[in-house]
Amino acid sequence: MGGEAEIRQGTLALMVLKTLEMLGPMHGYGIARRIEQVSRQRGGPRVLLNYGTLYPALIKLEQEGAIAARWGMSENNRRAKFYSLTAAGRKMLARETRAWRRGADMLNRFLIAPAPEKAE
Repeated sequence: MGGEAEIRQGTLALMVLKTLEMLGPMHGYGIARRIEQVSRQRGGPRVLLNYGTLYPALIKLEQEGAIAARWGMSENNRRAKFYSLTAAGRKMLARETRAWRRGADMLNRFLIAPAPEKAE
């Protein structure tokens, strides 16, 4: 895998929602680059996103009402679709963040649990 991270199902949606919450409306390319940038911080495994990964997630989030899209001009004067977080998206982000933290806490407890003592 060469230092690249595999994104588990649902994780990409959470990353997109958090990115939009933090940075406001962005086009898909900007969202992808931000997720890649954050994944490289602190020497973590690198996430590489392509159009075949990101855009289906954006479409699904838009269909679910978590994000809204509008056409605008990008920084390099090209027409681009900009995505923004909706009220439903904020609720989804809060709910999914709680679920992810609960799951991570449970898994961490399992991973650090001491081995049971062996009966003689």
